[in-house]
Amino acid sequence: MLNAFLFGLLATSSLLIGGMIASRFNLGKRTLGIIMAFGAGALISAVTYELVYEAVKMGKGTGFPAFGFFAGALTFFLSDKLIEKFGAKGRGDLEASHSSKLIVPMVLAIILDGIPESIVIGLGIFEGGKVSLAMLVAVFISNLPEAIAGSTGMKAGGWRRGKIQFLWLIITLVCAGASVVGFSLFSQASIEWLSFIQAFAGGAILMMLANSMIPESFEHGRKLAGVFTVLGFAVSVAVVVLEHS
Repeated sequence: MLNAFLFGLLATSSLLIGGMIASRFNLGKRTLGIIMAFGAGALISAVTYELVYEAVKMGKGTGFPAFGFFAGALTFFLSDKLIEKFGAKGRGDLEASHSSKLIVPMVLAIILDGIPESIVIGLGIFEGGKVSLAMLVAVFISNLPEAIAGSTGMKAGGWRRGKIQFLWLIITLVCAGASVVGFSLFSQASIEWLSFIQAFAGGAILMMLANSMIPESFEHGRKLAGVFTVLGFAVSVAVVVLEHS
């Protein structure tokens, strides 16, 4: 259980790092768009090879992976729409200026983005005693631009540096806690339900990528967004190959 928390903390620590970077420096939107594109490419690879493919292998012939995949995508879509109604629309927008009243829905939305990834990290420890390095790298990189964008909005709203960093610390701990949930809550699940859970997380993450990270990365990174998405995907595949060789 401690390992699940520590690995979850390692993966989501980039939220805290991103908040620290943004509270001290002003990074260009083009740079952030490129980082976001790289993270999106890495996550696409992780979803493909570490989540969906593994889920299909575990639940072959049962229909659990397909059901889980679409259920995860739909759940994220509906949850995201609900949080949008509270004012978190465009939470990852690098142009956004978040007022104090929008901080709570923004925090909820970021936690919503991070929970599927964190649960999978904890689940990986239960399944094989170790976490996928490709998944860790992908989650770490993808969290950076989201934290930087959020912190930029907080600074524009007059938040102090210490308050911003404290908020990211709380979010990081919550997401790390989700890894413990993934480890403990599903420890008695059958292999069919494990395939469902992994595919569920894959569908949720893919929906998040399509609705948030990829459009935002292209808006600010323009044509370079495609280049760095491909690079992120290639790096993640290389990590998967090395990990399993």
